[in-house]
Amino acid sequence: MASFDYFERRLDDKRRLTIPSELRQEFVSGVVVTRGFGRYLHLYPKAIWDGEVEAALNGSGSILDETTADLNVRFRRGKTEAELDQKQGRVTIEQHLLDYAGIERDIEAVRAGQYWRLMAPESE
Repeated sequence: MASFDYFERRLDDKRRLTIPSELRQEFVSGVVVTRGFGRYLHLYPKAIWDGEVEAALNGSGSILDETTADLNVRFRRGKTEAELDQKQGRVTIEQHLLDYAGIERDIEAVRAGQYWRLMAPESE
């Protein structure tokens, strides 16, 4: 089976992103959408968020570690969780996240390891 590392989509009028059918099994556990490191979004399978990201955000050891606190704020601010619409493979992206990333209707999605980066078409 071919590996999917990139796809382009247009949001529908209800801000729903359709995940390609070849990738839907990846999101069977659910979907987490957060702000990214830059002006883009991260799209995580819920299982990856729970198993990898949560561990990384909570694993510094010190409750007063500022770097870890900053990462927690970055990724939890505006974070949304949802179930993938299994019939049509859609997930709604909240308007405040779209505004943050400068996404209007068109989205480019690029695999970044175990998650996806969602961005407006001309972003880098």
